[in-house]
Amino acid sequence: MRKKTTSIPVNHFGNEYGSGISIEKMSFNDLPDFEGEEQSERHDCHTFHLLEKGTITIEIDFQKYEMKSPSVIYMHPNQVHRIITFENVSVSSLGINNVNLNPEYLTLLEYITPARPLSLSEETFSIISESISLCLKFSERKNDKLYHSSLKDSCNTLVAFVVSQYLDHSKSVDKFSRFEIVTKAFNEILEPNYTTVKRPTEYAKKLNISTPYLNECVKNTTGYSVSYHIQQRIILEAKRLLYHSDKSVKEIAIELGYDDYRYFSRLFTKVTGMTALSFRNKNLD
Repeated sequence: MRKKTTSIPVNHFGNEYGSGISIEKMSFNDLPDFEGEEQSERHDCHTFHLLEKGTITIEIDFQKYEMKSPSVIYMHPNQVHRIITFENVSVSSLGINNVNLNPEYLTLLEYITPARPLSLSEETFSIISESISLCLKFSERKNDKLYHSSLKDSCNTLVAFVVSQYLDHSKSVDKFSRFEIVTKAFNEILEPNYTTVKRPTEYAKKLNISTPYLNECVKNTTGYSVSYHIQQRIILEAKRLLYHSDKSVKEIAIELGYDDYRYFSRLFTKVTGMTALSFRNKNLD
């Protein structure tokens, strides 16, 4: 049974020096008493995980992925994840916050969110592994005059290379149509505003375009309306809180910007086909 919490745990990712950057290398074998459902958490930064050895089954926002070495995965700060199983694992991980990320890379990361595990060729794995080793060496030189700058630059180089691998497997940003560019801009403002801004007209106003044109762009690109995407983002967060916390439906509704929790309950049922409590009970075991 899942471990109950008052909210979704946030892993500060070993940032004990307050630099906004942390990097670590870990090795562990399969543990017979390991209970993956107790490990659900978010990170408070962007994280990149290089699986150097072994296999991991991981669940990210209710999607399960099996990672086999060598592979890499990027996780956005908002994503809730848990390790389900692992075997003979060696993994190197980088955590870096928005302040330390190159703004260009931060923008590109939005284009590949959410990201799936990415299998690596031998050459690519070697480059990423060497980059992480260099970052680790810089992280140990805390007495250097330019310690933080050296660490930040080396970590951003690593991020750039990982991002480039993801972009190689997706459509080039410079080939996006006008509809796709507008849709991406909508998604970028949806993330920080979905709990307070619920109407398509308000998003269109933020983007300085008409509501019909915003709907046309989003529907042409995704097949779904702006309202659909707003609702899906709200319901995803609701599912996270229902599954990973003990907050009541009323408390979750308020957290997501609904003073009328009955309205929120009807919305959840409409979108998912089941009540919020049914979803929670279904996922208890």
